[in-house]
Amino acid sequence: MLDFLTDSQTVAIIGLTGGILLGLAARLGRFCTLGAIEDLLYGGSSLRMRMWILAIGVAVIGSFSLISQGLLDETETFYLSIRWMPAASILGGLMFGYGMALSGNCGYGAIARLGGGDLRSFVIVLVMGVSTYVALAGPLAPLRNYLFLQKAVTSELPPGLIHHVAALTGLPLAGLGISAGFVIVIAALSNAEFRQDYSAIFWSVVVGVAGVTGWAGSYYIHLNGFDALPVVSHSFSAPLGETILWTMTGSLRPLSFAVGSVVGVWIGAFVGSLIKGHFRWEACDDPRELRRQIIGAAIMGVGAVVAMGCTIGQGLSAFSVLSISAPVTFLAIFTGAAIGLRQLIEGFKLTS
Repeated sequence: MLDFLTDSQTVAIIGLTGGILLGLAARLGRFCTLGAIEDLLYGGSSLRMRMWILAIGVAVIGSFSLISQGLLDETETFYLSIRWMPAASILGGLMFGYGMALSGNCGYGAIARLGGGDLRSFVIVLVMGVSTYVALAGPLAPLRNYLFLQKAVTSELPPGLIHHVAALTGLPLAGLGISAGFVIVIAALSNAEFRQDYSAIFWSVVVGVAGVTGWAGSYYIHLNGFDALPVVSHSFSAPLGETILWTMTGSLRPLSFAVGSVVGVWIGAFVGSLIKGHFRWEACDDPRELRRQIIGAAIMGVGAVVAMGCTIGQGLSAFSVLSISAPVTFLAIFTGAAIGLRQLIEGFKLTS
């Protein structure tokens, strides 16, 4: 930690660094959740879904390696310090996935496309950012709290998959987590075509490493800083709203990991689009498309708050510490996206 930087500025730089890696991966490595789902369901290719699986495996290995060395206390993370609510993971995940399909991007993907000059994604970013705060602290917050009140874990056992396995078997937690990570990596690399795509493998590893840097950096500041900042990694639901608020009231509120992360993805995507020669200004020509994207972004924002995370928040960060919520939410997001894509592509036509 540099003496001339505050704790908030330091974690913002950590978030910025990881965000740049994620932005580059999106533009140069075509790392995209909706794209992976669409390729799998309609393109006959599992490559980009395997990229996701490999990134998760790398993040799990990295996170539990940090835990083994005392460089991360996973129980301090949001995903293992808040009780798990199955209904919230399922409903919120379905909402997020469906909204993602309607809008054509998740929050992370929208920032990445904005970095390439897509002004349609600017609308998605704004609407999703506002809708997250509407559900988090705005008019919908009382209803959300009534249905899905987020409570701190009161038992000694956090809501982690490996924590339950370790409690049942008596085996070391970190060793089990690292082993699980290697199993996930092996599963991702089981496909010969994917093993030959070195670019896809490289960018998958970059995404996994970006998630781990968030935990490592924020935990270091949490322990050694003066401001008692939370232990966080990348997510792009509530952080979009936080970034919008900081942009408007920056002189009244400190920087944060979330703001650095969002800006980092935009910078990385912008640089990546220049490298690929893909930067171009794009706008929405069809009012119906714009309406669909606005509705989808609003559904995504509310869904992310209910599910306590988005494709990156639950699909990478929560997965990296093997939270029980992660696979359930990710599966719900996949299902919601599949429903939305079917509606858009096939129109729910009945087959004879």
